[in-house]
Amino acid sequence: MSKPRGDGVMRFVSHCIIAVLVAISLATAFERRLALGGEAASLRAGAAAVDITPRDFPVNMPGGFSANPADGAHDPLHARAIVLSRGNETVAIVVVDTLGLSRETADEAKAAIERRCGIAPQRILMCATHTHSAPPSGAKSGPPEAVAYRKILIDGLVEAVSQAHAALRPAAVGYGIHPLPEEVFNRRWYLKPGKMPPNPFGRLDAVKMNPGTSPDILDRPAGPTDPDVTILSVQDARPKPLALLANYALHYVGGTPRGKVSADYFGEFARLMPSRLHGDEKFVAMMSNGASGDINNIPFLVTRPPREPFEQVRIVAQKAADAAWYAWRSIESHQSDVALGMVEREIELRYRRPTAEELAAAKAVLAITDPNEREKLPRLAENYARNTVAAAERTEETVKVVLQAIRIGDFAICAIPFEVFCEIGLDLKKRSPFARTIVISHANGSNGYLPTPEQHRLGGYETWLGTCRVQEDASVIITTELIEMLVELNNKTASTGPTGLNIPSKESKQ
Repeated sequence: MSKPRGDGVMRFVSHCIIAVLVAISLATAFERRLALGGEAASLRAGAAAVDITPRDFPVNMPGGFSANPADGAHDPLHARAIVLSRGNETVAIVVVDTLGLSRETADEAKAAIERRCGIAPQRILMCATHTHSAPPSGAKSGPPEAVAYRKILIDGLVEAVSQAHAALRPAAVGYGIHPLPEEVFNRRWYLKPGKMPPNPFGRLDAVKMNPGTSPDILDRPAGPTDPDVTILSVQDARPKPLALLANYALHYVGGTPRGKVSADYFGEFARLMPSRLHGDEKFVAMMSNGASGDINNIPFLVTRPPREPFEQVRIVAQKAADAAWYAWRSIESHQSDVALGMVEREIELRYRRPTAEELAAAKAVLAITDPNEREKLPRLAENYARNTVAAAERTEETVKVVLQAIRIGDFAICAIPFEVFCEIGLDLKKRSPFARTIVISHANGSNGYLPTPEQHRLGGYETWLGTCRVQEDASVIITTELIEMLVELNNKTASTGPTGLNIPSKESKQ
């Protein structure tokens, strides 16, 4: 005789009740860990995005070699923040859609954040995406629009961190990686014999930046690329996506028309990611700029079909979002009981100075008044002659720069206030004691390019005096400091117990 159908219904109801009780138990355990305080507390996180698009136009966008005033915005600019807190440690990470972020502006914003929500400036990482279709960080004096934009930017930075801090709640983190090699290219090239044009100083470099795409002149790239899109994923206790920090070593994409503000592919990536991860309206994604000082999006040995304005931005953003999604899918579980720590160091670097011969040559260039003679000068000769004179007249001998290292479990971040060459980033990743490390450029200041000593010997745009402002072995000093900082974090915040509450990532990957 068959069993009554009621037994099956009862089993189904029982399973549902058990599932609900397990979910409640997990959430209660999460909250209990938080309530314990101190080292026993689990991770909390919050995220926010604030619009920092200029209100008034025109604004200057000095991302090229000529003036480029913007008369409007194609898409908005944002300051995006993630705040992480565990026990007595609180860390803020801010990614802002600007060409650069001066140390003065960053320091002013950090001081305001400390007054408003108590996060120490030494626990705040601020970095620019380096989109070339956005203003820099403004100025305290000068054109009214620049002064006005500086206030918009600082207010946005403070508001983003404050909102993220106010939204702190139980959370867990995971990290992943997925390659996207087809959108990064080293832009410094050796050329075939006899094809190298003179540089602005009238000399021949060994390599040239952006030499064009003709196979008749191209020999080989002068450095590597880093193909990986690396992510730090943050989930809440439900578990639902709360925030995502991505990192990719790509300078920017471009292909935007003159006169229009745009966040480039960084902003489009942030717009796409909520749909990739089924995040709600509070989910915040951000793309940070990796070690991309010598990397761009030009496939020098391949001729691309013509693109409409912003088309290439959308193509790269979609591919980066796909790579981030694959990286996210690879995360087995998110962890709440993770070590959280941050180290900041201020180091002093020497400014470069021209030789007496270089200074005399620069003054001779600037003394030329005959238009016909000026036409014969190498491209950008007058620009770099002015840079040379300015370097000679600089009263300061050194500059103080901020380096930061952050540990989030087995995930680490190195923050550098330069346009960092790719091989430096690869070296830091290789030597880091952590399972996964990212390098963020344009962080906490803007000090020009950071080539290696070997790349300095090759010459090229990124090494020229004015483009690169500090001593030629600066990369060696910075790398040494950062490795020491990572080791310090590894020793100081090493995990001494179990990994704590696991939130299976697959639960929300429908």
